[in-house]
Amino acid sequence: MSQAEAVPRTPRPLWSLGLLRNEIAVTFRRWRTLALLAVLAGVPVLVGVAVRIESGGGGGGGGEGGPAFLSQVTHNGLFLVFASLAVTLPFFLPMAVGVLAGDAIAGEAHGGTLRYLLVAPAGRTRLLLVKYATTLTFCLVATLVVALSALVTGALLFPLGEVTLLSGTSISFGEGLLRALAIAGAVALSLVGVAAIGLFVSTLTSSGIAAMATTVGLLITVQILDTIPQLAAVQPYLFPHYWLSFADLLRDPVYWDQLQKNVGLQAVYALVFGSAAWARFTSRDITA
Repeated sequence: MSQAEAVPRTPRPLWSLGLLRNEIAVTFRRWRTLALLAVLAGVPVLVGVAVRIESGGGGGGGGEGGPAFLSQVTHNGLFLVFASLAVTLPFFLPMAVGVLAGDAIAGEAHGGTLRYLLVAPAGRTRLLLVKYATTLTFCLVATLVVALSALVTGALLFPLGEVTLLSGTSISFGEGLLRALAIAGAVALSLVGVAAIGLFVSTLTSSGIAAMATTVGLLITVQILDTIPQLAAVQPYLFPHYWLSFADLLRDPVYWDQLQKNVGLQAVYALVFGSAAWARFTSRDITA
């Protein structure tokens, strides 16, 4: 046995912090990502200006028939954070995540760079994990962008002060900010399932546009199914069903039941579609 054969190979880790940092940096430098974040940041501004105009600059109004929390915005600008998250979560946030996740693998294949990223025997698994982690990072950043934009807009257009919870209890503005941060975290966790679905779809095709369109199409279809009364038996298993449960963080005491169901459901979708993405990607012929 030669000396070279006697030296055991050190297996390369499935996780690479350097690769993750590079992927995150590349992703957030892309114009498409910046454009998605700019659109998300603009939604709270539009909502805040619309409420301000409707209320005539006074404390009344606020759109009783509008989205959740909208009627409280004129009394406390912090509620613009909650209202903006309620407005963006059903479509804008998951659409942005679907676009990013759908393009994760398919975009590399379409651009002819996928082969060069797979430089080790375990490269496929490592790359898939990094792509998913980058998408989850985008979920958090996108949610925080919406929340921060809403907070700034609310502070500029409306008064700030004590927060009256849905249960009628009043808390300080500082505690209200902590609740807003917790809600942003809950919203980001709600996007975990969409990210896994988009990543799986991305492994099925070499067209980034097709993967993005399919992911967004699935999102819209499932959202429609979740509103049909005749499908009430299956709706608790649809990934968007518990999305608006973040409102339970504005109760005293907090209602944890639906929040826990949402986290568990997102974990199941992440496990199922993440495993499907791994099975497909590790057995796929890479030609580009």
